[in-house]
Amino acid sequence: MAEYKKPGRVTILMGRAMMLATKIGFSPAGAWTLAVKGRSSGEERTAPVNPLDVYGVRYLVAPRGETQWVRNLRAAPEGELRLGKKRQSIRVQELADSEKPALIAAYLKRWGNVTRSQFGTTKDPSASELERLASRTPVFRIV
Repeated sequence: MAEYKKPGRVTILMGRAMMLATKIGFSPAGAWTLAVKGRSSGEERTAPVNPLDVYGVRYLVAPRGETQWVRNLRAAPEGELRLGKKRQSIRVQELADSEKPALIAAYLKRWGNVTRSQFGTTKDPSASELERLASRTPVFRIV
């Protein structure tokens, strides 16, 4: 079962910095802004994300679990990725736990230096650790 890991001060500050950077068109380490419709308010909500590309398929991984953007995508599986003036409309499909371990490993390899603490794991987790992480880490395929 996915859980929610509340962001600490450093994570909040880094998120704000990433949002500002992507707004002006700078993509630190591949970051984008995800814009989604709020599930209750219907108002636009934004969050920094690191889309993962694996063999030409893109994914969104939520290292902190059931964040607001995850809940909003579950309610309405579409949104927009933004980087400066670039806009990409997306639709997503949430993956089953059995599909996640290899993607989480790839995500950790790419962004583990900044997201490992959010996952609560080592840089090179075992297969059983990846399975444990899969059960609490939402992952969406961009279709």
